[in-house]
Order: sequence, then C-alpha cells, then structure tokens
Amino acid sequence: MLILALPFITGLCALFIGTYEITPSMVLRSLIPNVPFLHSLQDIPERAIITEIRLPRIILAGLVGLILSGSGVTLQGLFRNPLVDPYILGLSAGAALGCALSIGFLPHWPTQPLAFIFGITAVMLAYMIARTQGEISRLPLVLSGVIMSAFFTALVSIVKFMVDPHKLQAIVYWLMGSFSLAGWDAVKIALIGVMALFPIHLMRWRINVLSMGEDEARTLGINVKRDRIVLLIASSLAVSIAVSVSGIIGWVGLIVPHLVRMATGPDHTRLVPLSMAGGATFMILADTVARSLTGLDVPVGIVTAILGAPFFIYLMKRGGKESWGS
Repeated sequence: MLILALPFITGLCALFIGTYEITPSMVLRSLIPNVPFLHSLQDIPERAIITEIRLPRIILAGLVGLILSGSGVTLQGLFRNPLVDPYILGLSAGAALGCALSIGFLPHWPTQPLAFIFGITAVMLAYMIARTQGEISRLPLVLSGVIMSAFFTALVSIVKFMVDPHKLQAIVYWLMGSFSLAGWDAVKIALIGVMALFPIHLMRWRINVLSMGEDEARTLGINVKRDRIVLLIASSLAVSIAVSVSGIIGWVGLIVPHLVRMATGPDHTRLVPLSMAGGATFMILADTVARSLTGLDVPVGIVTAILGAPFFIYLMKRGGKESWGS
C-alpha cells in the first residue's frame, strides 16, 4: 500500500526543507558517491548539512515515530482500550525518570537500561492498579496511567531540583522532546528499538485474539499471560530506547493508530505495519514543521502536543467506540 512508501517519500522531501535552501541536485551529489558524471561535484559545502545534520535527523525521527506508533497500537489492542498509548499509560514518564537519573546522577550508566526498568515499572503499576477494579476496562486503565504519569513526573521534578544547573538545562530541554542533537550514533540506538518491535510484528495476529477478551483468547488456545508479557516487554523496551534518544514525545501512539484504524479497519495483521509506517511519516512531518516553522528549532514534542490534545478530546466525544467494546 501507498502508506508503506510514505515514510521514504516524506523523508526525501524533508531533505529539501529547512532554513538553508537545499536543491535536488545537491542531495543527489551528496547521497550518490562514485558516480562518474557527478564525481567532480562531490565536494560541495552543503554535503555536511545533508549527510551529517538533516539525513540522520530525518531517519531518527522516522524510527522514533515508528516505535511510538507501533507500541501505541500494540498497547491499545493488548488492553482493549483505544485511549491508551505509551504517553498516557505512564511508560514515557517512567522512561523519562530513568533517563533523568542517568543524566543527573549516573552519567557512567547506560541510559537505555534505566529507561527500560522505570518504563516497564510504570506500565506494570498502572496495570495492577486498574486490575483492582476487576476486568480491565477503559476508564480505570486511563486513570491509572494518569496516576503513574503524575507520580513519575513528580520524581523527575525532584531530580531536576537536586541536580546542578548545567545538568538541569540538559534535562529540561530533553524532556521537551527534540531531534536537534540527532546523529548517526542516535540512529544506531533507535534501530535497536525497532528490532525490539520484531516480536510484535510476528505476533500481530495474536493481538486480534487478545483484543477479544481473556476468556475468548483462552478458548482459542492462546496463552494470554505469556503473550501479554512478551508484547508488553517488547513495547516497553522499544519506547524506552526511543525516549532515551529523543526525550518525551507524546500523542504519536494515540493519533496515528486511530487514523490508520479508521482508514483500514481493526485487523492488527495490517494495522500494526501500517501504523508503524504512518507513525514514521507523521513524526518526519512534525519534525520538519518544528525545525522550519521559525528560525528557532522548536522541540517537536510541543508540536505533537498541540496536535494531540484536541484529537484526544475528539476521541472522548466519540466515546472511544471501537470493535472490542468498552
């Protein structure tokens, strides 16, 4: 489908957009080395802008969008709740605490493991709180996620209060969500997050069964507990890695799966890969707007929040009507 090709088309177009004008011929000269008729044109000043600034940033934005959207559609199916995404469920806030601790107090510790530990802790706590109401339903899970987000955000605030001003500035800017410091090293880390989603891609047909409810899934021979743990760990690991390279970028995992679901239907065998492609496209577009809107590099998390809040209100007015009920 066309949506699978959209990230590549959007990324190519985004190379030409920015405060510094880049022409298609400049991109061609920079990205296609060792071509005889272009060989004499390789050393152009714009090459560094294209290959060291814009290209890694666009690729990183696409990978992070893929991760957030893929995790969002997985969590929505897993918890049978269309209002769930990594941001609302508290996963992003938990991962943010791990990253803030790494920046503020544990600079010699890798950021990703800490982000994963606190991210999955937030999700499990939200799930356990919602479980006290019996059958997992929409409102208790959303409220539990709000509680966990508030709790871990408060812990991040404590970290910000205790660190020195230089580290505080780094944490505050990072929490806004931005790709301004994107580089090829960050792209390599984000690729690990994409690889963490591979089990989700293989098990996407099982999400259809899990979204029918626990009793129905068991009747059809699905090991509900095992599959939920695998999908939850894969989503948490992927989002934690994404948060570690981009900061907190909310709403992507909520907006994109809904738009794709409205266009293609609720079958996760198609919905999961299409949501991943849609998330990559959306994030590239949002970051292109963020870095081109003004002379300043606006954090992309601000752009997604401006788009996401009205969309969440729209979903609540619709009542979150989805195929798996309330």
